[in-house]
Amino acid sequence: MIIADIAKIPGRTFPARRMGRGMVGQAGQPIPAKGFTMGYVVLEPNGGQVPWHNQEQEEVYMILQGRGEMCVGTERTEVTAGQAVYMPPTQFHQLTNIGDTPLHMMYIYCPGGDVAHWRQELDGSLPPAGVGATPALPAGAQPQHIRK
Repeated sequence: MIIADIAKIPGRTFPARRMGRGMVGQAGQPIPAKGFTMGYVVLEPNGGQVPWHNQEQEEVYMILQGRGEMCVGTERTEVTAGQAVYMPPTQFHQLTNIGDTPLHMMYIYCPGGDVAHWRQELDGSLPPAGVGATPALPAGAQPQHIRK
């Protein structure tokens, strides 16, 4: 039996004001799995974010605590604890904490593997919404909050 304990996974802080902990998947995750990847993320209050990006995998975000603004493609809506959001493969999406308390969520995507937006955000190469090949955010959406 393999158990991943969130309290014992150090995690990583990202420039868009979030802490991510990989729990299941390839590349050294506590629970090795080939078919899917799962992790736990905490977005800082008032603007912490998973910035506008896309990937080849389909994905679900499960909001555990807090409230956020979810953008998927051209759609934008508020999400709260107890809601799950589905993102189809290659669809651009972004989650922003719009509350005064941390937003906690879990993500799962499959097939498993690496997604480039984490590395791109860390090395400063993640393209902002509406620049180059990335489409613009939906009308009225929170801007990206990536620290330089």
